[in-house]
Parts: sequence; structure tokens; C-alpha cells
Amino acid sequence: MTRTDPLAIAGRYADPAGWSVPLSFDPAHRWYARLAVGPEHEVWALSWLPGQGTDLHDHGGSAGGFLVVAGGLTEETVSGGRLRPHHLGTGAGRRFGARHVHRVTNHGDQPAVSVHVYTPALRRMTRYRLDAGRLLVADVAEAGVAW
Repeated sequence: MTRTDPLAIAGRYADPAGWSVPLSFDPAHRWYARLAVGPEHEVWALSWLPGQGTDLHDHGGSAGGFLVVAGGLTEETVSGGRLRPHHLGTGAGRRFGARHVHRVTNHGDQPAVSVHVYTPALRRMTRYRLDAGRLLVADVAEAGVAW
């Protein structure tokens, strides 16, 4: 692994006790906070109460990865026009390329915490809906406006 491997970077932030912001859980929606930003990447912490998740989305051309540091998350990707789930438990991670589209949800009964790394830093995220097996753009969110 190199210093730009997203899971190696995420692993350096796996302990919430070392974060620059306190870990929080929000019953209204998933909580997130940027932990670090540099010339090659940025690091975000997210917490997920049971049932909380994302819409289908991409990362605006950024590659990266995420590491589950507590609990479990289900990542769903589109394959053959259908959503394909993959469960990630504590310690499991996922790397992804710049064109990756997914949805992440806490389907468990316990809170979950994850660390996400994006290279380069997120500037835009496109949200999608799946209609008759096709991804259709629902909206585009811009850094500094939506987050």
C-alpha cells in the first residue's frame, strides 16, 4: 500500500478518540465531519444510526474508499440494471474509482461509524435514481453549497 491508498489513509483515522471533532450521532440524518484535507486527498468521518443511508450517488470524479470502523454498512452498486448489496462489517473497507456509483446504508440494529477518503477532494456529487434498470440523474450537489 502506498501513502495515497485510501484504505491506508482511512486506517490512520480509525480511532474516533483521535479525531479533531467529537463523534456525534444525529437522529434526523447521518452525521459527517471533515477530519483532514491535503493536496492529494481529504478525509471525512460519518456516523449512521440504524436505517440511515445515502441516495445512489457518485463522487464527482474523485476516487477513494471507505473503512467501517464500528458497526456494519451495506453498500449497493448497480450491476445489470439492479442493485447488488455487499455487507461490510467493522474493519472492512472498499476502494472505488472515479466513476463509482453506490448507495450506503446502515441496515443493522446498531450505530455504525465509517471513515471516507477522496482523492482529489470532493467538489461535486451527482445523485441518481434507478428507473427500469437505468441510472438517471436526480440532482447535482456542489461543495460549499450542499456540504
